[in-house]
Amino acid sequence: MPVEIRVPPLGESLVDAVVGQWLKSEGDAVTRGETILELETDKVNLDVTADEDGVLASIAHAEGDVVTVGEVLGTISAGAAATNGTASEAAAPAETAPAPVAEPVAATTAPAETSAVSDGAGRAAPAVRRLAEEHNIDLNAVPGTGPGGRVTREDILSIATARQQTAAPVAPSAPAPAPAPSVPAPQPPAPAAPRVEDARGEERIRMNRRRQTIANRLVEAQHTAAMLTTFNEIDMSAVMDLRAQRKDAFKEKFGVNLGFMSFFTKATVGALKAYPYVNAEIQGDEIVLKKYYDIGIAVGIDEGLVVPVVRDADRKSFTRSRPIPSV
Repeated sequence: MPVEIRVPPLGESLVDAVVGQWLKSEGDAVTRGETILELETDKVNLDVTADEDGVLASIAHAEGDVVTVGEVLGTISAGAAATNGTASEAAAPAETAPAPVAEPVAATTAPAETSAVSDGAGRAAPAVRRLAEEHNIDLNAVPGTGPGGRVTREDILSIATARQQTAAPVAPSAPAPAPAPSVPAPQPPAPAAPRVEDARGEERIRMNRRRQTIANRLVEAQHTAAMLTTFNEIDMSAVMDLRAQRKDAFKEKFGVNLGFMSFFTKATVGALKAYPYVNAEIQGDEIVLKKYYDIGIAVGIDEGLVVPVVRDADRKSFTRSRPIPSV
């Protein structure tokens, strides 16, 4: 008879949790006391263990689902662990039987590949495996950062993001074969649009329940607590010397004065590249790391205070960002 896996008591004042990561997949053998699932709460992460020896028969909630105390997470078929072993043993002779007739090298190679695939599948939860298949990523080649070397969702997303970044420079080569035939000509615009967005791409990292709670508390503090602004002094001698040396030639060549705002903008871009989490925002349950740099500059005019935005400030020269303060 199937044994139900239920959400255990979460502690005082906690009524729900988020399914963090399944450490076992459907069909995997489990033993009593073995951790099969991680739950994330506002305060701590909890391990859910198997109550019986057997096989994980079903998974009722995927990673990221919100569950409450006592809710069924899945089921275990008690005493069914031997079934998988018998099936695998029966399958092995079936492959070894024709092996002597064929070639012994092929017989040894096939089990090696099968075991490699199974090892890779066992290191990731079902949702992670599906995500890896969507991005065509081999789980065996992914160094897992989860417990026991398991592959997590973040591991897959980081590899997928790295591929997009490396593939972006290759994008201009796609239109090259298109001009030859007239029929495929309309196809390049379709993939071209996402690649332009990738140039201003974003990396999304899902927050666990605890980080979401921290973010909510900090937002609440902005509305209920007094905010403090600090000022730090810096040595501008090098910038002032450079400006004094180049300002006359700069104005003669470009027709505008060489002010300090362009230096400030470039310094801000450098700081954002060094600390990417400052150039991020929270959308839902995800942290969105922006790969582009739009700098807002407050400007006082007769009608009031406005904040024009310098788009892609990292790609602009001093002359292109200089007219902003004169708005």
